[in-house]
Amino acid sequence: MKRRQWLKTAASAVFGAQATAFAQGVPGPAAPARVAVASSVQAAMEALAPAFTRATGHRLVLSFGASGNLVRQIGQGMPVDLFLSADEEFANRLAQSGWARDAGVVYATGRLALVVARGTSIALDPRLEGLKAGWAGVRKFAIANPQLAPYGKAAREVLQTLGLWDSAQPRLVLGENVAQAAQFVASGSAEAGFTALSLVEGRGDVTWRGHVAVDRALHSSLRQRMVLRREAGPAAIAFYEYLQTPAARAVLQSHGFG
Repeated sequence: MKRRQWLKTAASAVFGAQATAFAQGVPGPAAPARVAVASSVQAAMEALAPAFTRATGHRLVLSFGASGNLVRQIGQGMPVDLFLSADEEFANRLAQSGWARDAGVVYATGRLALVVARGTSIALDPRLEGLKAGWAGVRKFAIANPQLAPYGKAAREVLQTLGLWDSAQPRLVLGENVAQAAQFVASGSAEAGFTALSLVEGRGDVTWRGHVAVDRALHSSLRQRMVLRREAGPAAIAFYEYLQTPAARAVLQSHGFG
């Protein structure tokens, strides 16, 4: 059995067992937990959220988007009980503003991935030597907006490290979030781009040629932090605690997170 398949199978088994144990002693269904989630976590959340609801009876109302946009919307009054950021900075802003009950916890470490469209000849390698060699043939390059999305900020750092940032300016196609950046490559609107490894790892329905995890040394660490609203109810608190269990971490790992 391939390592990737084994990780998913093991995570599923452990997650199911621990979910049942976690549910013991949890009170009956409460008001739904309103959870704002960075786009990089969307694929993993498709596994985590339903399992949590089945195990506990607690319901979740999920909103996905760029971390910067979500923080802005929360500041404008969007009702949210739990915020899962794609970095620490945006979560810290909510903690420092008094919105959060405390500084929260790091629930995952993200990875950046280079994705290339079909029809391109860019070689894939972690240090991105292939991208540098084939850069002259790249007309459009997709990244998430660095002002809104931590993965976009990391993408900018990589291009700066490679000495490509200045020449990238007329070629950039900016997505509102990291998922949209991947869609630009999938649709052929860009020959290549950076997205979250968690959105491309293990997918069988890809429409691009391939991807590679970017060497962590090329950008700052993507430590993803979550924070609870001060007035968060039982469902949000339960999900916050649930995401810190070994089983939940195994699911996140199976989706490309560290």
